[in-house]
Amino acid sequence: MAVSSIEELIDALKRLPGIGPKAAQRMTYQLLTTEKEEALRLGNALLNAVEKVRRCPRCNNLTDKEVCSYCASTQREDSQLCVVETVADMMVIEQSLSWNGRYFILMGRLSPLNGIGPNELEFRHLLDRASEPEVKEVVIATSFTAEGEATALAISELLKKYLPQLKVTRIAKGIPAGAELEYTDVNTVAQAMLNRRIRENL
Repeated sequence: MAVSSIEELIDALKRLPGIGPKAAQRMTYQLLTTEKEEALRLGNALLNAVEKVRRCPRCNNLTDKEVCSYCASTQREDSQLCVVETVADMMVIEQSLSWNGRYFILMGRLSPLNGIGPNELEFRHLLDRASEPEVKEVVIATSFTAEGEATALAISELLKKYLPQLKVTRIAKGIPAGAELEYTDVNTVAQAMLNRRIRENL
C-alpha cells in the first residue's frame, strides 16, 4: 500500500532530533494548513541550504562560503583551538561569551559499537590543524559522557604523541558527568571554559 504524502512528511519530520511522532504530526498539519506561500518558502529554504551548505575546510563548521565566518574573522585568537563534537556545541560556547579562539568540529564522537573511530572523526585533519605554527593551546570541549570522555582521552594522547609542545587543556567539570554540552546552560559552559585545566591534572 502506497504511503500518502501526509504520512511521508510526518515520517520525515519525526526523524529529526527531539521530534517525536506527535510533534511531527502537529508540525505537518500546521505546515499544510498555513498559507501555501509560507510552506513553499520553508521547502525552498531547505532545498537551497541542502544544495549550497558544506563543511568549512578549516574547522568543519557548516557554511555556504569558502570558509565559515569564524575562520574568516580577523578578530579571533589564532593561538587557541577549541575541539567540540558538534556545531550545536560550538554555538553553546559562542553564546557563553567565554571563548574568542578558533574551533575544530569533530562532527561526532568515538563510538566503536556504531563504527565511529578516529578516521570517521577526521583525527588526521585535526592533527594537521593543530600543527599550524600559530596554535599554542588545544582546548578539548567534548561532553562529559562516556563516549565524550573517551574521545577527549584519545585526542589528548594523539596530541601528546605528535605535538608534545602544545598545551592541551580540558574544560572544567562544572558541567555534570554524563551531560551533553549542547543542552547545558551558557553560564555553566562559560565557567567550564574559563576554569579549564591542563589534561594531565584531571
